[in-house]
Amino acid sequence: MDQIVNVNEFQELAKKALPKMYYDFYSGGAEDQHTLKENEEAFRRIVSRPRVLVDVSKIDMSTKILGYPISTPIMIAPTGNHQLAHPEGETATAKAAAACNTIMIVSYMASCTIEEVASSCNAVRFLQIYVYKRRDVTAQMVKRAEKAGFKAIVLTVDVPRLGRREADIKNKMISPKPRNFEGLFSTKVRPSEGSGVEAFVSRAFDASLNWKDIEWLRSITKLPILVKGILTREDALKAVEAGVEGIVVSNHGARQLNYSPATITVLEEIVHVVGGRIPVLFNGGVRRGTDVFKALALGAQAVLVGRPIVYGLAANGENGVRKVIEMLKDEFEITMALSGCPTINDITRSHVKTKDERLHSML
Repeated sequence: MDQIVNVNEFQELAKKALPKMYYDFYSGGAEDQHTLKENEEAFRRIVSRPRVLVDVSKIDMSTKILGYPISTPIMIAPTGNHQLAHPEGETATAKAAAACNTIMIVSYMASCTIEEVASSCNAVRFLQIYVYKRRDVTAQMVKRAEKAGFKAIVLTVDVPRLGRREADIKNKMISPKPRNFEGLFSTKVRPSEGSGVEAFVSRAFDASLNWKDIEWLRSITKLPILVKGILTREDALKAVEAGVEGIVVSNHGARQLNYSPATITVLEEIVHVVGGRIPVLFNGGVRRGTDVFKALALGAQAVLVGRPIVYGLAANGENGVRKVIEMLKDEFEITMALSGCPTINDITRSHVKTKDERLHSML
């Protein structure tokens, strides 16, 4: 662990630590994985425009999300089945988030129960949800989250059906039964059905979910609602009109629709149409502190990190997750200093240039 110098190296450790089926489940994307590659590659086409001779002797990375202070704009994205990576599962991840003073968005498909995660440590956390065909199941989860002290609901809206994840189909991936739903409905799937995850989603998730259902969700909770899975200005505007409290720009880690855009390429158009009315968070391809900086320069309030967290968990449990967050945090701090930005508010659109802008300037 002491020889690890960047977040990307945790992926190789996770590959060695995990059975192939589980590693493929975490690392894979949809179909031929074009979007998966693009999520990272698109960051490399954005260059920084640093300012010099600025007093950066003190760097303040702190910010607030929905009014809750965090040490840095790096949050933990919702990813399912953490016990496949480590026996302590989401409780280890939650402890790492608390130690790093940031927010974890706990997945609806977590291995540990909502209550177990809540009692593992004292920290601000949000719950990510899907809407099931049986609305009472979703309603019950939301109520349990409220009772357990969760501070917001993150509704994932890009899974009317599961994307075609070919590695899971080949491996006949069977994930553990979601313990949050024990006694509520059958979660059994047959190995002959190919991907057990796909079979479960097709049986349980409500493909009829639409914008009107935001009103239903609001009717069952007083918690703020964020919508995760927005990729266009049109849907961003609908989200604002629906009265949600935040947007997460996300293509589901490139696990849903292949050839959907890399998230960093659509962030700015969404930020523009939102116009500061609600916070815009970002998810997809963050592997370096420079990525965090670029996302903030293009208007995100914070970034959500997914796969690297799971890789850190697989490599070394809670300490691995902490190391991932701390590495990104350290790189982000250096990037701020070398860019002439002593605080988050000093990071502006003028600190980056996209490929399109570079091409335009050469014409």
